[in-house]
Amino acid sequence: MTVLEDRIAMAESDNTITLDEMFERLEKMPVPEGYKVEIVEGTVFMSPQRDTHWEIILDIVEQLRAKYPRKRLKSDVRIDYPGHLNGFATDVTVMAEGAARTEDGRRHCGDVEFVAEVIARGTAANDYGPKKAAYAEAEVPVYVIADPYRGECRVLTHPRGGKCAREVKADFGEELDLTDTPLGLVLKTDEFPRD
Repeated sequence: MTVLEDRIAMAESDNTITLDEMFERLEKMPVPEGYKVEIVEGTVFMSPQRDTHWEIILDIVEQLRAKYPRKRLKSDVRIDYPGHLNGFATDVTVMAEGAARTEDGRRHCGDVEFVAEVIARGTAANDYGPKKAAYAEAEVPVYVIADPYRGECRVLTHPRGGKCAREVKADFGEELDLTDTPLGLVLKTDEFPRD
């Protein structure tokens, strides 16, 4: 078991309910179509997919497809992260080449090379707070927050010791230069819509 897996297991063992139990209960509930469901610090969040949200996700995925095969790109797929009951359904994820599933069939956060989250009004605090901390703790090399309300992106890179060493803000329309990261490319934001 890696240190990261051990931290996730310890976080789950201190609680009366596990992430798996929480997700099993959610699967039995009637979640409205078009809603994203995830668990952040033990709290269930459901947020509707809006056109603006989806257009930004699709734009990022299309740009990533120029470099990455489809099998390495994930969207809205549960991945457990360090911290108290964190089971995220990230908007866009790039998995490492050859990443294998865990024993229970899920993806391992240690194999995540890139995450992009598109802000929704009701869950923005998660993306800027607990998710930012969990991604840094998991040492996700690149975390991009696209905020259609502010018309800007935050790019967090080079995680060390549970924090990102670099954080850069860029307005929609500016390029996100990620060539010095494992992603090794430039993401364009000129077609990201605003809300």
